[in-house]
Amino acid sequence: MKLPEAAQENLAFLLAELDGQMSNLLAYFKEPSADGAQKVVLRAGYAHNLWSRVQAACRSATTRGKTSQSRRLLLQNVDTIARNLDQLSRLSRMALLHAEDVQRVKLLRPEAYRKVLRQVACALHEVLPALEATDGKSAIAIGQNKAEVDDFYDRMFRTYTRDMRDTRHTEDLANALLVLNEVRRMGESLQGISEALLSISIGQNVQFERYFTLRSVLSGSKVADDDLTLKPLAETRSGSAISSVSTRDKAGDLIDAVFKDGEKSKVKEERAGVKSWHAIYPGLAPRILSYEKRGQSAALLIEHLSGYTFEHALLNEGDATLAAAQSALHKTLTDIWTRTQSDDPAEMQAMKQLSARMKDVYRVHPEFDTGAARIQGVKQPAFAELLKAAEKRETQVAAPFSVYIHGDFNLDNVIYDPAERKIRFIDLHRSRYMDYVQDVSVFMVSNYRLQVQDGPVRARIGDTALGLHRMAARFARARKDTTFEYRLALGLARSFASSTRFVFDKEHARRMFLRARYLLDLALAVPDGREARLKLPIKELFGD
Repeated sequence: MKLPEAAQENLAFLLAELDGQMSNLLAYFKEPSADGAQKVVLRAGYAHNLWSRVQAACRSATTRGKTSQSRRLLLQNVDTIARNLDQLSRLSRMALLHAEDVQRVKLLRPEAYRKVLRQVACALHEVLPALEATDGKSAIAIGQNKAEVDDFYDRMFRTYTRDMRDTRHTEDLANALLVLNEVRRMGESLQGISEALLSISIGQNVQFERYFTLRSVLSGSKVADDDLTLKPLAETRSGSAISSVSTRDKAGDLIDAVFKDGEKSKVKEERAGVKSWHAIYPGLAPRILSYEKRGQSAALLIEHLSGYTFEHALLNEGDATLAAAQSALHKTLTDIWTRTQSDDPAEMQAMKQLSARMKDVYRVHPEFDTGAARIQGVKQPAFAELLKAAEKRETQVAAPFSVYIHGDFNLDNVIYDPAERKIRFIDLHRSRYMDYVQDVSVFMVSNYRLQVQDGPVRARIGDTALGLHRMAARFARARKDTTFEYRLALGLARSFASSTRFVFDKEHARRMFLRARYLLDLALAVPDGREARLKLPIKELFGD
């Protein structure tokens, strides 16, 4: 894919400018002099002007007519490459300015810098060829220089700090440390260039470490890692990233999978959750193709599931398809709850969960954080007071049995396959034995919080939530679970209030928060021991 001529020209000029600056930088560290430093410092604006021209050319090309996703990716990452080249120019100048402040040049140890600076200069020579050839291997080689720069930084940092203990010239050594830090940041800029080149090669924005994690996961599976296609699917609120991976197995057959990586503890929980579902209810969770750990992060390669999310079915498919998806979901849940039912009582602790999340709610919606008030002389307690009282009441109404639940039962964690009329689950890191009301309340509110204001669609959303309530209520009656409705009031209050931290629309968030408060008021108004008599106005709660 061809770059705009202005972007290509100015990027080439920028690389040539950097080559000259790196040559002058190397010359300075071979023979430090004020004249040598000025050769770099006086060219402060030229690299920045060249980056500005590359950026302008890329932005102009993006706004002209229809631009494909792959072309937008190319233009965005070429701009990123140019920005990192400009940053390298700034770091070179700053390193020399700090070096000039070192009065005793021997304390700087300039000869030690030449090897690492030559590596940086050589890496820059590979940028244009790697871009023109969309060569992933050359891109990786550029990024790997960061590890060498980091090793150099660690060695020199120990040297300078040791020298500080043995000399009075701490000011010179402090300036030497500033020089060292600018050189260390050159490694970060090279990695930024590498990530941009890799992103162009793969067809999706990717981080350097994430790319290696993906390769590592692929090598541990029965798939090849050539001709790799990576597309973003989602980013979770816990920081994990999820992508679809298309590649071929060693027999040459096409394989679609899902790549998920993130904090090791979260990914380990996901793996454990998937394994537990395979043991408890086979066929519901996707297969794990490979798992790898790297330091504090980990990654999974998971079977790609046919179909689409329940949210997609709700918002985009016809009535017949949605009805079929609902029927499959209700049947699957009833079967899971029946087959996994345990006589152990379960405490949902919805109010404790909500208390822990209220700080995050108030950060997004500080207007909800109000104290007690009086309306027509009637005291309205603060929300925190309601929470405290409801938490005490909740301890008296544990579920009479446990079932195995999803644990994060949002619309987009349920997959419906219309060809087989089958439900599958994803994102299973919170699965455990628990009160089934946990999943019921989360699913119902994940419907309501959809920020779609079209009247007929809102009615459809409400009907979907009501449908799950009817199914769960039937299950509760069959199991003589008399406090189902009371626990649901608390679960819905928890989900309505806590979900507002993901809703920026002030009016929609306010409607949700008021529903949470209403439910708490309603539950607390029930006399002790009469919890089984509560009946929720579900239709009104989920209508607008």
